[in-house]
Amino acid sequence: MSTASIQKLGRRLRLGVIGGAGGALIGPVHRLAARLDDCFELTAGVLSSDPARSKAEAARLNIARGYADMAAMIAGEAAREDGIDAVAIMTPNDSHARYVEMALNAGLDVICDKPLTNDYASSKALAVLARSKGLVLAVTYNYSGYPMLREARAAIAAGEIGEPQTLHAAYVSGSLGTLVEAEPEKMSSRTRWRLDSARGGPSHVLADIGTHVHQLVNFVAGQRIEAVLADVGAAVAGRTAHDTASVIVRLEGGARGPLFITKAATGAENAMSIEVYGQAGGLYWHHAAVNELRVMRHARPAEIRTRGLPTLHPLARAAARLPAGHPEAFHEGFANLYRDFAELAAARRANTTPDPLATCLPTGEDGAQGLAFCEACVASAESGKWVNLAQP
Repeated sequence: MSTASIQKLGRRLRLGVIGGAGGALIGPVHRLAARLDDCFELTAGVLSSDPARSKAEAARLNIARGYADMAAMIAGEAAREDGIDAVAIMTPNDSHARYVEMALNAGLDVICDKPLTNDYASSKALAVLARSKGLVLAVTYNYSGYPMLREARAAIAAGEIGEPQTLHAAYVSGSLGTLVEAEPEKMSSRTRWRLDSARGGPSHVLADIGTHVHQLVNFVAGQRIEAVLADVGAAVAGRTAHDTASVIVRLEGGARGPLFITKAATGAENAMSIEVYGQAGGLYWHHAAVNELRVMRHARPAEIRTRGLPTLHPLARAAARLPAGHPEAFHEGFANLYRDFAELAAARRANTTPDPLATCLPTGEDGAQGLAFCEACVASAESGKWVNLAQP
């Protein structure tokens, strides 16, 4: 087993999964990530909102106990000596608040897909609830599990580039480059619910990928975005859902810069990037070279740091499983969050101090701040003015 707290607990954590059946994109990623470091065993699940399908999918996936719904799972597992310790939630956005609250009230630690909910108020309430009960509430901002983004965070925290002054971040996708809504019969179910504002949230692009960019900036820079000036809307003619956002941000420490977030860039392949500059230098990372970090300093050649090197900061070294030269990427980054989640949840149960390197796991507070970002951007776009984010 891979974490000290799991070893002290003397067993794997028992995990229940909510959602992720059939052709779901993210369900298999969650299940693999949870098992990659041997910290969890998947013992129960509600795999679908259809009771019969839920049980059938659990059997198909060799999950021991499939349930008709969340309430049945909580009750059934609470009655067992070997009941679940935690739940992973990977359902449509509009169900997150209900399921997270049910799990926390049952005394279960929770890891939930982003966005935590569809609005700031409910997300903040969940973060407060988790804190009041002493439970772990994590949000799967999975890019923060990448070793070289953790290296960027550690390098800035160590003062390598000086205090951040300027930055630029982007998430450029082509998944909505055409008006897919014109042929609804060809749309996948996950695209359909995401573009429905009642289920996916009032701003599709901000909830779906904008919250990733927001968390990435906060995570790497080590400072919160405190104010935004935004243009948010649809770049594709005929679309009612938001597919593009251009946002100027100001961080609490004074750094500022633009964010570009779109799903309407035809041909783009999940092109995510971030660069941060201080008086002493800068850092640049992009998704196409996920295992590299470019470090720049004044009047010196740029340095390329790569994943797995012994010279990296401890936060980055702990996130790598293979020696340098062996690439790691999406699944492993996701698994790093699950390993951190396991460390915190097991330490809580074993009444021990968790590994400090696990404490950079995105929390309910981070999830709430993501929704504060979405709401501030929409308000700014409507008013044409700078808007401050709601603060925890």
